[in-house]
Amino acid sequence: MSFIDARNIRTGNRGTAAETVRPGTAGVLLVNLGTPDGTDTASVRRYLTEFLSDRRVIEANPLIWQPILRGIVLVTRPRKSAANYKRIWNTERNESPLRTYTRAQAELLEARLAGDAIPVEWGMRYGSPSTASAIDRLIARGCDRIVLLPLYPQYSATTTATANDQAFRALMRLRRQPAIRTVPSFPDDPDYIQALAASVRKRLSELDWIPEVLIASFHGLPVEYVQRGDPYVTECARTMNALREELRMTPQELPLTFQSRFGPTRWLGPYTEPKVLKLAAHGVKRIAVITPGFMADCIETLDEIGNELREAFEHAGGEHFATIPCLNDSADAIALLERLVRRELAGWR
Repeated sequence: MSFIDARNIRTGNRGTAAETVRPGTAGVLLVNLGTPDGTDTASVRRYLTEFLSDRRVIEANPLIWQPILRGIVLVTRPRKSAANYKRIWNTERNESPLRTYTRAQAELLEARLAGDAIPVEWGMRYGSPSTASAIDRLIARGCDRIVLLPLYPQYSATTTATANDQAFRALMRLRRQPAIRTVPSFPDDPDYIQALAASVRKRLSELDWIPEVLIASFHGLPVEYVQRGDPYVTECARTMNALREELRMTPQELPLTFQSRFGPTRWLGPYTEPKVLKLAAHGVKRIAVITPGFMADCIETLDEIGNELREAFEHAGGEHFATIPCLNDSADAIALLERLVRRELAGWR
């Protein structure tokens, strides 16, 4: 038996992939949150089990939380979530919009980097394709260095940190690890803010009415996480300050709110839906909503905001409601990703 044969037996496919590395090649890995593989209850339950078992997401003692999760939560929530996914599912590709847009971002970014022969892959923190499989693909393409870009403009341990954690876990299983750089959050990066502002102007120019208020809705976070040192709320405020300045709007014209509460604990406020209902109660008839914490449209933007919040506002007397799409695979989004990546690639090529 040759040395290589013996090595392959000991290390398996992941060790074999490492043998293909050609020194000097840097690649890019985009990481997003994740999505169920389908809209059936079983697929959603598998996804929620992985997501809600992450200690970065749910910090409660597992001895207390896991019986609750596998009892009440996973018995009742998957059916409701599956119905919500069905309302926004990309039926043409049979996948969630988040997967569609993340793939497109990776493919378009690679095209922008083609002149420098920089491979780009994409993976999910939860579900498929996994972060580990994306790292394997980059190694198979000859990468011995990887720029890891979590697709979250504002840092939180529940998003950016757990995406990084998952990549590091994958590296721990490799005999030959590629070097890795993680891209910092970019809450008030000028390119990001200008891209957001351009998306607002474009969407509003398409309307035949003028919003009285533009709501900025971010994903929520338990208050206790912030009290323990999570900088998320500060970074959301940085985004809002920069975006208001770019759009020349006041906090009253562009208020900050938080959505997607879960469980009985106190979350960051003000909450998006109560804020919108209060506006309707005070006679506001026309609003638009932007979701600056998401780089790609997903269940939280398309259904929770685009469907559920719209219905609540109209039921409360609102007449006109519009959403500002996420940056998705727009030219501004890809240009932003390219600039973020090239900053981290400096000195590596």
